[in-house]
Amino acid sequence: MPMTLTDQVRSALGRVIDPEIRKPIDELDMIGSVSVTDAGAATIGVKLTIVGCPAADTIERDVREAAAAVAGVTDVVVDVTVMTREERTALTEKLRGGRSRELQFGPDSLTRIYAITSGKGGVGKSTVTANLAVALAARGLSVGIVDADVFGFSIPGILGLDGARPTKVGEMILPPIGYGVKVISIGMFVPSTGSGQTASKAVSWRGPMLHRTIQQFLTDVYFGDLDVLLLDLPPGTGDVAISLGQLLPQAEVIVVTTPQPAAAEVAERSGVVARQTGQKVIGVIENMAGLVQADGSVLELFGTGGGAEVASRLSADQEQPVPMLASIPLSVGLREGGDAGVPIVLSQPADAASVAIAAVAEQLATRGRGLAGRKLGLRVS
Repeated sequence: MPMTLTDQVRSALGRVIDPEIRKPIDELDMIGSVSVTDAGAATIGVKLTIVGCPAADTIERDVREAAAAVAGVTDVVVDVTVMTREERTALTEKLRGGRSRELQFGPDSLTRIYAITSGKGGVGKSTVTANLAVALAARGLSVGIVDADVFGFSIPGILGLDGARPTKVGEMILPPIGYGVKVISIGMFVPSTGSGQTASKAVSWRGPMLHRTIQQFLTDVYFGDLDVLLLDLPPGTGDVAISLGQLLPQAEVIVVTTPQPAAAEVAERSGVVARQTGQKVIGVIENMAGLVQADGSVLELFGTGGGAEVASRLSADQEQPVPMLASIPLSVGLREGGDAGVPIVLSQPADAASVAIAAVAEQLATRGRGLAGRKLGLRVS
């Protein structure tokens, strides 16, 4: 039988995507009643997840446009309400697949997890992480970042998310999205000092609090089905690195260093600690390599050879050598992009630093995936 005009409108609404959850609103049970008069006037009920939903205007606009595009519809009225507590609970259970609160990225998860670590601060680890995530998302992958650098969080600023706050639906937290990357950071929960837009109060927590925070990020924050999750670890080998090693032993580690021999020696330790928790080191990125001058010469501000030295040391006594994935040159554009919240891989793709980061993203995006020991959810009937 031919579809009625009401059925056609409902079908069209199935193409409206919730911008935070990234799923069709009909799958999220956000569409209430739909009616269309003989004259073509459509009235559509939309149930938002919470009061003050930040995506409310976008959803209402998209619903209106989707319905108006149906042939025969002459007018659209959108009646916006809010889900009841019971409806929100049902939604969170649905998104979790009926499972109780648990780590989203357990040993059976097909999400590739890369922990970006360094031995010391100031080597550009967070800048590399953010740009790498954006480069992966630009390749069509679903990407998330957990900013685990609780004391020195900087990922929100680099991705233009200063001032962004997660949306809470019941006990579920929806992470803000920057340049196609879902991001969670303690910086999104810390109140401002009032001395400037980006100035936040300092975090001074000990081990147990740090562990609970990271665990909550991996349990209560809804990332959905990710292809890649990047973890921006704090420098060194402290509580957070150990906690993530316990929570995500299947994570693969990328060590970031500068060419300076002193930095390389410290960077090696972060890789060693990762192995002690069961994680695998898959590569080294050398950041802040030579600065190309106007005459074509290269100024080695931070020395040479540090990345190769770390890779060599971490390869010792290993069945497979640890490769140096890239040597990223010093770039004014890379620094400016981080300050402005505009990743250089998008704003200046021809920059030498962009090219180097894009090459790493290509390697990670095309790496083979071992399925040994993983549950695939298949049954023999």
